[in-house]
Amino acid sequence: MFGIIGNGSWATALAKMLTDNGNTIHWWMRNEDSVSHLLQKHHNPHYLTSVSFRPDQILPTTRLQQVIEACDTLVICVPSAYVLDVLDTLSVDALQQKTIVSAIKGILPQQHILLNDYLVNVFAVPLRQYVAITGPCHAEEVAQERLSYLTFSGLDDEVTQKAAAAFSTDYIRTTANHDLWGAQYAAVLKNIYAVGAGLAHGIGYGDNFLSVYNTNCYREMYRFLQQQFEQVHPSNEIPDFHTSAYLGDLLVTCYSPHSRNRSFGTLVGKGYSVKAATTEMSMVAEGYFAVRGMRKIAAGLAIDMPIMQEIHDVLWENTLPVTAFKSIETLLS
Repeated sequence: MFGIIGNGSWATALAKMLTDNGNTIHWWMRNEDSVSHLLQKHHNPHYLTSVSFRPDQILPTTRLQQVIEACDTLVICVPSAYVLDVLDTLSVDALQQKTIVSAIKGILPQQHILLNDYLVNVFAVPLRQYVAITGPCHAEEVAQERLSYLTFSGLDDEVTQKAAAAFSTDYIRTTANHDLWGAQYAAVLKNIYAVGAGLAHGIGYGDNFLSVYNTNCYREMYRFLQQQFEQVHPSNEIPDFHTSAYLGDLLVTCYSPHSRNRSFGTLVGKGYSVKAATTEMSMVAEGYFAVRGMRKIAAGLAIDMPIMQEIHDVLWENTLPVTAFKSIETLLS
């Protein structure tokens, strides 16, 4: 039995995949109004409202413990900035014997670590019971049932393949790999670089510049992934980073009008303050929170990431976007 923790657009898209595949799901939501609306109207009142659910396939509730007790597989899909507010309400043994599927594309801001490392440290969740979902896959296109691809990363083949099969539909193709840390880091980095792409667009740079910018972002990401793999991953099986979970997800997040990180960056590039852009978006741009954590992680691994540093300085050090991109111009080739 699957339980979904979270009720945003990506959580709703994942709920659609699971129910379209014949699964009944327990679904944790933050407030009773959303639960009541879903039970009465059969769609999420705030996200992907065109997606309709069969009432016999969804069991929404605000009682988190109820979802956890009823399910053997938990899909965590809360923005990384807020996930600890949810998890810290649980007892330390609450997640024992559970498979955790992470749909979080961010760094935990307090500890500056990935979710799997936090779950190991606090809840003693075995790494082999943890699977991460990465794209490229926008929730809006899932709602429209446009063909999309997901990558599932985990250390245990049986657990990973079982999770991938649960989300595979006519419009979702799934693949699997063992790159647990790298795939998640790539999902975080692409959001940061997409904020930068939005900054450039907001300033007034054109497609020619953005193509060069994206190429160099991938070069920086690739260097990080290679070096962190050598330092962090327990396996000698070096993954192929030139695939959709890495390069593809970066490209679509930097280019797509569905990308909230690009949209957030565009507003800041046009002169909005970070606070004003966040209010205007009314949605979480993971890249804003993630860039501080990734900066610390890169520094700890002694990996130089100058493009990411410039984006960080715009978002957290009040550097003007124009000034930052004058510096970025000198880094590109």
